[in-house]
Amino acid sequence: MSTHHIARVALFLALAGCAPATGARPDWSAREGALPAMPNAPTASVDITWLSVTNVYLRVGPLGILTDGYVTRLPQSAFVDQTLARSRGPYRPDSAAVARVVALLGGHDAVHALLNGHSHFDHAFDAAIWAKLTRADVYGPHSTCLQLAAQDVPSPRCVTVEGSETIPLGDGVTMRVVRWNHSGDHAVNPELHDPRELTAVPTRDSATGGLRPGVAEDFPNGGGSRAYLITVPARDRPVSVFFSNTGSAADLDQPIVVGGRSFGAPIENLRAALRDAGLSSVDLWIAGGGAPLARLVLPVLRPKAYLPVHWDDFYSPLEAGVSKPYADPALESLLDSAHVTLVRPTQYLDRWRLDRDGVRAVANDAQKRALGLPR
Repeated sequence: MSTHHIARVALFLALAGCAPATGARPDWSAREGALPAMPNAPTASVDITWLSVTNVYLRVGPLGILTDGYVTRLPQSAFVDQTLARSRGPYRPDSAAVARVVALLGGHDAVHALLNGHSHFDHAFDAAIWAKLTRADVYGPHSTCLQLAAQDVPSPRCVTVEGSETIPLGDGVTMRVVRWNHSGDHAVNPELHDPRELTAVPTRDSATGGLRPGVAEDFPNGGGSRAYLITVPARDRPVSVFFSNTGSAADLDQPIVVGGRSFGAPIENLRAALRDAGLSSVDLWIAGGGAPLARLVLPVLRPKAYLPVHWDDFYSPLEAGVSKPYADPALESLLDSAHVTLVRPTQYLDRWRLDRDGVRAVANDAQKRALGLPR
């Protein structure tokens, strides 16, 4: 990374109160105002950058939207076993690593909304740092907002979404929240799959200031997950993106129930969102979940293209790059039979442009070089 980028990283950390030195917590009383109005002319394209795992940066004109934003890489040894239910101790986010990515995207003004799909560590662990380093408001489960509160992010910066909300993000760009489920199966891995929310702000470790990242500790899934249907204005019809960072075929047609309250069946929630948006199909589905989930969703969503996420290694540093090429023969065959274009990722910071004509790759060599990704 260049000296210029290193200086920017240090500045972001200092301004956000993330620097290693001890001292007073950052003063949030002078929070900046809302995002300036976007141009009146409809925006008809979305630039899409994959930042590993389920971290996707969407740029719609001046509006920056980030999904999840997990940049810290907790080691596998942080967990007692492969269930990820229990950790061996508390951990803090890698603020410097997040700051490097913030600098790469353009700094404090690069992200205006962070959409958190669910509250597990590999999705929500860095949300508080993004809130501190950028102007992003965070949207996600109640658990995510409690995690942010534990890390001194003021409550107005995090909006709890339960599903069925329609939220304008700027000049006609609209987000519809779809209550979704988490991958797995109650019979196999209930700690991971079953909908569970935190009931109170988790307590940070007194010695380290960290939280316990286990999915049965401070980072449950947040009552299943949240998927997001985003529509961008265009001349004849909107350009549309559906983002779902997880999902299970096991109970996609069964209501999600948390604390005795039903949030509806995920597949029916998706149908309702599509009807509300006036859509019979979407331009791009960004998703994890593989063929079993896609087999049930494709007939309802009818995407023109599919970008797979959450297939890579989420323990290795972002700068190490993709360790093995994407391959999912079952899903690829299914997409081909449904005439859905596979947008094949090959390296972190791959970029595409989505518009009415479809999805096409866009070179992003400068950012890749700046991060030090392998050629």
